[in-house]
Amino acid sequence: MSFQVSARKYRPQSFETVLGQEHVTVTLKNAIIRERIAHAYLLTGPRGVGKTTTARIIAKSINCLNPQDAEPCNQCANCKAITAGQSIDFIEIDAASNRGIDEVRSLTESVRYSPVDMKYKVYIIDEVHMLTKESFNAFLKTLEEPPEHTIFIFATTDVHKVPITIISRCQRYDFRRIPLDIIKAGLREIADKENITIDDKTLTLIAKKADGGMRDAESFFDQATAFSGDKIEYSSVIKVFNFIDEDIYFEVTDGLLIKDFKMPFMVCDRVYKNGWSFIDFFNGLLEHFRNILSVAATKDTSLLESAAVYFERYKQLAKSFSEGDLLRVMNYLSKLLSELRFSQNHKLRSELALSQLTGFETTETITGLIGMLGKTSAGETIKIERAAPAQTSTPPSEDEKKKSEPTVEAAESAVGLPDAKSGGPVPAVTAESAMQSASEATESNPASETASPYLPGGQEPETTPSPENDLIEEPEISMEFEHTPDDDIPQYEPETPIQIHNQLMSEKKFFASLSKKTPLPEPEKPETDPYVRFIIDKLGGREI
Repeated sequence: MSFQVSARKYRPQSFETVLGQEHVTVTLKNAIIRERIAHAYLLTGPRGVGKTTTARIIAKSINCLNPQDAEPCNQCANCKAITAGQSIDFIEIDAASNRGIDEVRSLTESVRYSPVDMKYKVYIIDEVHMLTKESFNAFLKTLEEPPEHTIFIFATTDVHKVPITIISRCQRYDFRRIPLDIIKAGLREIADKENITIDDKTLTLIAKKADGGMRDAESFFDQATAFSGDKIEYSSVIKVFNFIDEDIYFEVTDGLLIKDFKMPFMVCDRVYKNGWSFIDFFNGLLEHFRNILSVAATKDTSLLESAAVYFERYKQLAKSFSEGDLLRVMNYLSKLLSELRFSQNHKLRSELALSQLTGFETTETITGLIGMLGKTSAGETIKIERAAPAQTSTPPSEDEKKKSEPTVEAAESAVGLPDAKSGGPVPAVTAESAMQSASEATESNPASETASPYLPGGQEPETTPSPENDLIEEPEISMEFEHTPDDDIPQYEPETPIQIHNQLMSEKKFFASLSKKTPLPEPEKPETDPYVRFIIDKLGGREI
C-alpha cells in the first residue's frame, strides 16, 4: 500500500518541526547541548500534541552520529534505524498490552546489558499509566538508579494515575494544546505539499474540531480530501463530518436583536433535522457570545477563535450588545447546558430557552445612567413620574364610608381639589387661606371643643365625622422639571396647601386626644373606721 496518512507521513523528525511545544523542545535541546541528560523523562499532555514524537526525537538526538545543534541529522545509520524501529538499542513498549509484573521484570533484567550499536539504550513506554500497581512498585529501584547507558522516556495522557513515587524520579514535561493558528498553518503547509485547495474558513472549522490536537486535525484533513478531492469546500466538510455551521449562530444573534420570535423554532428545527447535538449547539453558541464579548471588551479581534471572514461581523455585533447583556446571556446558557443534560426533550427545552433569550430586554447600568444624565445640557427637559405612596392604614367600614362621603366632598371643595369628573386643575391655595379654612371649620362646630370629655354615665359622646377629622389624600401628580446646573444644589421646597391642611388636622387631633385622657378629680370618700371616726368627731382630731 503506497498511501500513508498525513499524521505518519508528515510526523516531525526534529525539535524545530514540533508544533506549539517550544517550552519543551528548547529545554531538551539545551540539556543535550550541555550534556545534562536525565536518566528518566515523563511527557504528559492531551492526545495528538507530540509526546511520542518528541520521545523518538530525543532518542535520535542523543544517539546521532552527526548532530547539528542538538538536532538529529536523520541521515546517519542510527537515525534511520530509530526512525524505522529496527534498532536493538531502541525499545518502544505499549504499557496497555505489557502492563503485568512479568513484563516489567523482564524489562528490568534487560536493562543491565550495554547497548550494541548506540551510545544509549532508550526505553519508550507509551501510556505508562496503564501499568498495574505491582508493576510500578517493581520499577521503582531500577528507575531510581539505572545504568549510565540507559534512558527511560514515559508518555501518558493521564498523569494523575501515575504514582507520585514514579513522578518524583523523572523530569516532567507538560505538553499543551496546540493553538488554533498553529494548527491552521500546519494544515496549510500539508495542503500546499499535496496540491490541495482549501480556504481559511474550512481550515478554521477543521482546526477547531481538532480540539488542540494536530493528529486529529490531520485525520479530518485526510477524510475531507477523500470526499472532496483536490478542492475542499466548506459545504462538503459540513456534510461529511456533520459539523455545525457557524452561520447559524449569527442567525441567532440577528434574531435576538430584532426580537424575531420565529427564529427559535426555525433554528431548533434545523438543528434537529440535521442530526446535530443540542448540547454541542449551545456550546458553540456560548463560544459565539464569548467572541462577541472579547471584541466588545478589548476592541480587538486578535483573541477571536474564528475564521477571518467573520471578524467584521463580530465587530458589528460588539456594538449592538452591551457587556452586561452579554454576561447575562452567557450565564443563562451555562445554566441551560446543565439542565439540558437531564432533559427528556432537548428540542422543546431548546425552543423555550431561545424564546426566553429573544424576550430579554436590554439593560443599562446605574453608572451608565448617571453618565447619561451628566451629558445632558442645561435647559433640557427630563420627565419624572411620581406615583402616590401606598396607603398602609386600615380601610374604613361601609358605614363610615357613607358618613364620610358628603363631608369629604365639602372638604375637597373647601381646599379647591380637582373634581374627578371635571378633571380641572388645582387652584393656587396659599398658607393663609388654608389656615383660614381650618379656623372656619373649627368655629362651625364649637361643641366639639367645649363639650365635657365624659358623660355622667362615664360614656364618651358620639362624634360625627367632620372635615377636620379626615386627612385629605394627596392625588397622583405628574411633574416636569428642567435640568439646569443649579439642580445639583439642594433647594428649599415649600409645602403644598394640602400638606399644610393635613398637618393642622394632625396637630388638632393630637391635642384633642390629650384632653380626653385627662382624668376627672375623684370625690373624697368618708372614713368608715369607727375608731378613726370617734377620734375625729369626739376628740377633734384630723388625718395627717
